[in-house]
Amino acid sequence: MSEPNPRFKIAADNRKARYNFEIVDAIEAGLVLTGTEVKALRGGKATIAESYATIENGELVLVNSYVPEYLQANRFNHEPKRPRKMLASKKQIARFAQAIEREGMTLIPLKVYFNDKGRAKIEIAIARGKKLHDKRESEKERDWKREQGRLLRDRG
Repeated sequence: MSEPNPRFKIAADNRKARYNFEIVDAIEAGLVLTGTEVKALRGGKATIAESYATIENGELVLVNSYVPEYLQANRFNHEPKRPRKMLASKKQIARFAQAIEREGMTLIPLKVYFNDKGRAKIEIAIARGKKLHDKRESEKERDWKREQGRLLRDRG
């Protein structure tokens, strides 16, 4: 197994995204958070599995992501499933808007992490949904790679 990258800490990961979607292009964007959201994200209990991104008024917005309430913050807590603004350049947002207009494309988050400066970042991707036969084929390919590794390990 490869070592995890020590430069950043993953707060939430969308592991099923690569299984359910064909990733076309991915970028890193900033995430606008309140103070209690940052504290809760550092706890690592956030989920982005059912979330998606959309473009509203020329801004990227993360919808349906869950960041649990921070228990030590009493009345100043945040709403767990609120829409969160993402920071990207106008050029990237325009490219994403064009991709969404095309048939079958959607914006999905791949992971939320803290970079080496301690800033919350999100990796979002333009993706196309896979059909059932595509999922079966990727499963066969994954099993074959696993079997190849076993055969090579047993030989050498």
